[in-house]
Amino acid sequence: MYGLVNRAIEQLVVSSKGDAAWQRVCAGAGIGAEGFVAMCPYDDSLTFTLVQAVSEELAMPPAQVLEAFGEYWILYTADEGYGELMASAGPDMRSFLANLDDMHGRVEAVLPQMKLPRFSVEDLADGALRVHYRSEREGLAPIVVGLLRGLAGRFG
Repeated sequence: MYGLVNRAIEQLVVSSKGDAAWQRVCAGAGIGAEGFVAMCPYDDSLTFTLVQAVSEELAMPPAQVLEAFGEYWILYTADEGYGELMASAGPDMRSFLANLDDMHGRVEAVLPQMKLPRFSVEDLADGALRVHYRSEREGLAPIVVGLLRGLAGRFG
């Protein structure tokens, strides 16, 4: 994963528990606290190690950490300069989700080593949506729950 993801994990911890908590996460993960380069790819195992260390620091299951990260990611990416890109995907949750693969394609054109998931949206009879999620990576589905919660907040 790109450093942008690991930086978002750092900011999630720092914003909720402070710098000292992040220092403990780094120690628990066996990494230095010097930070991550946003546009530099890192091995996925590092991100999973960070999630495990955050899980231990915050005393919450890894799936819950991933959900919190997914929700935080919506706010974080907008604040990190990707708000315009996100806005281009649509003015409401339904259109945003329907255009997510196109947006991911634009991101992958700039960051070719990024392996973004694929989404499709199905309209159900009762006005609800069914979101289909496909990824090469195992174990990240809880992020999608948080992303959907974050998007629901973003679009009201």
